[in-house]
Amino acid sequence: MTDSIAALTDAATSRFVRIREGDLDLQVHYNDAGQGAETVVMLHGSGPGASGWANFHRNVLPLVDAGYRIVLLDMPGWSKSDPIVCTGSRSDLNARALKGTMDALGIDKAHLIGNSMGAHSAVAFALDHPGRVGKLVLMGGGTSGSQFVPAPTEGIKLINALYRDPTIENLKRMMNVFIYDASSMTEELFKARLDNMLARRDHLDNFVRSLEASPNLYPDVGHRLREIATPALVIWGRDDRFVPMDIGLRLLWGLQRARLHVFSRCGHWAQWEHADEFNRMVKDFLAR
Repeated sequence: MTDSIAALTDAATSRFVRIREGDLDLQVHYNDAGQGAETVVMLHGSGPGASGWANFHRNVLPLVDAGYRIVLLDMPGWSKSDPIVCTGSRSDLNARALKGTMDALGIDKAHLIGNSMGAHSAVAFALDHPGRVGKLVLMGGGTSGSQFVPAPTEGIKLINALYRDPTIENLKRMMNVFIYDASSMTEELFKARLDNMLARRDHLDNFVRSLEASPNLYPDVGHRLREIATPALVIWGRDDRFVPMDIGLRLLWGLQRARLHVFSRCGHWAQWEHADEFNRMVKDFLAR
């Protein structure tokens, strides 16, 4: 194992930065790996206990080896970043946090990879700052409004229940829906995720307060998708029970330069459930 590979751990790549963007004045946590000329920023989903590293640790090394700098951003209200209550659009708040982070780190332009909430955030950022986005990779999110599945979906109901009552039983119920095959989830993994959640009860409580203040945290921007000319790779799980697959079709139809890949036997976490193929696909897309 080389020194560079050995250094690719959560602790070794952990960083903090102060951001000031509009009404935001926060300390955010991020992981920073690789030294490439081009930067890829990865944006995590909204699950309790989520973080950039937890969402994307299976994807960091292949992209570092491909020559990219990788930044995993923990959004305000998650992991080691400062707490916050969102009273409007979480997508827009996260886009402002992303801009503040890129400004503070001196990153003028980056490729964005977003999962679920992170995909909503990436689209919001691309709408507000099109010149600062290289390419987009969107999984399980980006806009709202399924034509076939009523909201809230089965998965969203379970994730909201877990925020309100963070128990190992509710975590297992959510994860059994979250990924296609939950048999790979060991008791140790469940306990580690629960411990991570309970370490920041303020984040859990603030998420519930945010839902009460603004039930539509991730608004439908389908009518604006055609404004985005950035090349986009849309990736979906056929068996996603959180964000239905027809949302991916809306992105394909609306974005100017999009392509869509659907994994069978895949839930809401394509970059984790099909990591090897996902990594090859993303590297090829970014290199074009």
